[in-house]
Amino acid sequence: MADKRRFELFAKLVERRLPGAKRLFDVAGGMGKLNAALTAHGLDVLTFDRRWKRAEVNYAERLFTLEEPCTCDAIVGMHPDGATRIIVEYAAKHGRPFAIVPCCSDNGMSYKPWMRHLAELGSSLSLDVIEDALPMEGRARVLIGTPR
Repeated sequence: MADKRRFELFAKLVERRLPGAKRLFDVAGGMGKLNAALTAHGLDVLTFDRRWKRAEVNYAERLFTLEEPCTCDAIVGMHPDGATRIIVEYAAKHGRPFAIVPCCSDNGMSYKPWMRHLAELGSSLSLDVIEDALPMEGRARVLIGTPR
């Protein structure tokens, strides 16, 4: 069972690790729970997902792409599944930091190689990538990338 605190824990980490970021894109945000947690911390968040579950948050019901106009200070994703790689690529393209909690890969890679691949991808795109962790059970490793 997923830790019900995961959204609040991630919101606190984002606030601490990306202190200058006030406007965030939450990619593949599902029901908008991360958006709600980040908004409760005073941040302006727009969640992108093709499957809006009608949460009362700022929502763009569409696929997030590299062509999305960049009106954010940072990009985040909590278990964004197939959108994980695009977050890293978008952050690099637009010179923005990112914070992601990856889970499954988009290419069948197992978890540890997938995490390593994402960190290497960020580095190859001129981002400094570090790892942190949420104090919870389950997929709790966080990758944080900042432009060089």
